[in-house]
Amino acid sequence: MTRNLLDQETSPYLLQHKDNPVHWRPWGPAALAEARAAGKPILLSIGYAACHWCHVMAHESFENPAIAAVMNDLFVSIKVDREERPDIDAIYMSALHLLGAQGGWPLTMFLTPDGEPFWGGTYFPPESRWGQPGFVDIMKRIDQVWREERETVDQNRVALVQRLGLMSAGAGDGGTLRPDSVEQLAARLINSVDFARGGLSGTPKFPNPPIFRLFWLAYRKTGEPSYKRAVDLLLDRTSEGGIYDHIGGGYARYSVDDRWLVPHFEKMLYDNAQIVELLTQAWLDDRNPLFEQRLRETIGWVAREMIAENGAFAASQDADSEGEEGKFYVWSAAELQECLGTNADLFAQIYDVTPRGNFEGHTILNRLHLRQKPDDETETLMTEIRGLLFKLRHARVHPGWDDKVLADWNGLMIAALAGAATAFDEPDWLALAETAFAAVIHDQTRMDSAGNSRLLHSYRAAKAQHEGMLDDYANMARAALALHEATGKAAYLHHAEAWARTLGARFWDDESGGYFFTADDAEALIVRSRNATDNAVPAGNGVMVEVLARLALLTGDDAWRERAEQLVSAFASAVAGQAPSHATLLCGFDLLLGADQTVIVGDRGEPDTQAMLQAVFEVSQPNRVLQVVADGAALPPGHPASGKTQVGGKATAYICHGQTCSLPITDPSALRDILNRTAP
Repeated sequence: MTRNLLDQETSPYLLQHKDNPVHWRPWGPAALAEARAAGKPILLSIGYAACHWCHVMAHESFENPAIAAVMNDLFVSIKVDREERPDIDAIYMSALHLLGAQGGWPLTMFLTPDGEPFWGGTYFPPESRWGQPGFVDIMKRIDQVWREERETVDQNRVALVQRLGLMSAGAGDGGTLRPDSVEQLAARLINSVDFARGGLSGTPKFPNPPIFRLFWLAYRKTGEPSYKRAVDLLLDRTSEGGIYDHIGGGYARYSVDDRWLVPHFEKMLYDNAQIVELLTQAWLDDRNPLFEQRLRETIGWVAREMIAENGAFAASQDADSEGEEGKFYVWSAAELQECLGTNADLFAQIYDVTPRGNFEGHTILNRLHLRQKPDDETETLMTEIRGLLFKLRHARVHPGWDDKVLADWNGLMIAALAGAATAFDEPDWLALAETAFAAVIHDQTRMDSAGNSRLLHSYRAAKAQHEGMLDDYANMARAALALHEATGKAAYLHHAEAWARTLGARFWDDESGGYFFTADDAEALIVRSRNATDNAVPAGNGVMVEVLARLALLTGDDAWRERAEQLVSAFASAVAGQAPSHATLLCGFDLLLGADQTVIVGDRGEPDTQAMLQAVFEVSQPNRVLQVVADGAALPPGHPASGKTQVGGKATAYICHGQTCSLPITDPSALRDILNRTAP
């Protein structure tokens, strides 16, 4: 079939390419069969809707009829949305790394008709420049190697497939981790922090939430001030820098410089979810007003601009509009002078506006240069001005919006909103989270023939597709537990248990332990990935250590604890060799070893119980496990507070560590103070 087949897809990224003269195919058995029948290699192009360089390569090459003709003649070309198919992206990105190349998108890989990689890269210009070979030259050379040097192809594909298999196999050595692993890693990593500009040293700068979440946990455990300073400085600099959208709220994916000024302007749901969670924990510690403001603005952006058709959360907003990166977000001094009049000079002083600009002749609004925060009167004026600029900016051509609903990313935002809602006593935020959760349940779940609750990864245009992967189950289970804590509703706990059972039945590696990324009945790819390495999102295996530990404590079912211990053991050797990339697993391990359990005996609907709950929610406790039970009701088997009752007919709290519990506490202020004292 000699035409582009992407017009039948629902992914906004794939639909961006449906009119290319390239004869694109979506990934699937039909495309691989076509390559085998034609005897042609596969040109695999992987990207995502908000990716700037994906757009550049599309405009330069995929929309060019002459270049498309070469692609159509020499290859079967397959286009993949990495957000829809993270299983495919993970395999071929790992292959690129094994070739010694730096990863990124667009990912351009050359495969055999059976899907085995033999060479690849990322962005290629249409003709040779910047020291890079041109895309057409690359394709012609690959074709020549395919036809005339097949032994080279075979050597590469065999070596890559073997090494990919080894990466996923795991040692299965039953290793162990030290009880102080979080503290040990934090002590090592603190030397990598840029204490001048925030974040980790180097360029480009990513927020790296899993690592800074570990720093925060280490601070709450040890009281070491440098860990708190690392988190606070990251949040302060990113919140005042150009990576933050000072007009509309929300954080861009990363900064291309070392001071958080110039972002790649795309906004991803997963980054903002993790930053909201970190802002909440840091604000709880000392009520930093900047953190509260940025958190409220970011949640406001989510509620205003990131709600998909079914009430769940959309994936991303693009970096580009009208073919230019960042055009929607930047300003000129003349433009601001015209619309702000007498307030323009003060606004320029605070937001780094100059006639020359700080980004290609324009200005990215930021406050990095401020030595001290403006006074309250000035901040009030700035709020009014930003509101005016928001209205003016709204008239511009907006960036593209990827409105597909991804179960794993929704899980991240639902958990973040549930935590923020309880910390700030904002029921509207909790309602946002519950609505999104209900949408995923309604549109992206099914029961399989064995009675397992199954998730579907993606939903858009009234169509759910792609079997759920490990991250979907892990993040949605964690979200369910966050909602259970926030609301007390048993249904959320039952969802988390059901998804954990599905992972055990369909994803568990019986030989080496740990969960595979895909189910045993999912589409067979060249390798079945299995790792616990954090990337831009926390690793599913790492998240599941936390989920399983919480399930064990909330239900009293020791099978969940045993599975968590097996999971940690499965990756202990990998953690020993690459601890920084396993921060999420280590945080889960720390919870498994020593949760801060709080039990409130009382009726959740009564005012005194609500007051006690709010006292708990007003303290930063990364390892908190909270349970509310009616007076006389049974706690899970083996719980250290079993048999504890109310005192004086009041809601009564007990704080437990290991098998030891505190004396009864009936005063909310006292409870808050004691919880704060249990941490440094």
